[in-house]
Amino acid sequence: MAEKGLRSWLGYKEVKESAPSENAVDRIRQLEAQLADLRSRKDITSLSKEEFEILATETAMSLIKTAQQREARALASAQRVVNEANASIKDKLESAESKAKSILSGAESRGRKYLQAAEEEAAELKEQVAREAESILQTSKREASALASAGRREAEKLIAEATGEISNFRTWLTNAISESERLYRIQTQSLHAAEQAIIETKSKLSHAFDRLSGLQSSIDASLSETNRPIKESLDAPKGGKTKSKSAPKKKVAKKRK
Repeated sequence: MAEKGLRSWLGYKEVKESAPSENAVDRIRQLEAQLADLRSRKDITSLSKEEFEILATETAMSLIKTAQQREARALASAQRVVNEANASIKDKLESAESKAKSILSGAESRGRKYLQAAEEEAAELKEQVAREAESILQTSKREASALASAGRREAEKLIAEATGEISNFRTWLTNAISESERLYRIQTQSLHAAEQAIIETKSKLSHAFDRLSGLQSSIDASLSETNRPIKESLDAPKGGKTKSKSAPKKKVAKKRK
């Protein structure tokens, strides 16, 4: 900001210039000589316009030179920082790569150790499981043999009990059949006797019914519609009664059919 104020006070107009060539260096040297001469003067107000322009130009060139030097130093410093950063990054990358390789190698070594330990543990566990399985198998075989023996004994016991029960049932069935046959004969005889009694009773009932029918016919023939005795029937000979009795027998015979 101070340099800009000075250039503004001196009336310098900023112009973009390219990098100084050999002629520009000579010009700078001339201006520096003039500036030294001008600086030897104590009063700046006594300078002429040309001297003042020379002083301003020299000052501007000095500022430009200073800026270029600063820029060069800044570029050099930046380049140095970049180089140092690249070197540091390269070193860190190499260190990290070396460390990663070391870690990877250690991890592989530990992994092989872990894998070997796991394989050994798995083999030991497999052997232990095989021993336990063999022990369980032998125990199961013994238990199965004991259960089979107990089952055979129980089956033989059940068969013997079933055989005894079957024999008892056969004896009971034989006795029951004999008793049933005896009762059948008794019932058959009783039914036959009852059938004969029913036939005799039926015959007696039929004979009684015939007699009752004949008596009714005789009564009907002897009475009028007003239930009074018929005179002719009273005077009729015995032969007529016999004739009147024969008629109802024919009616009874028809009813039985």
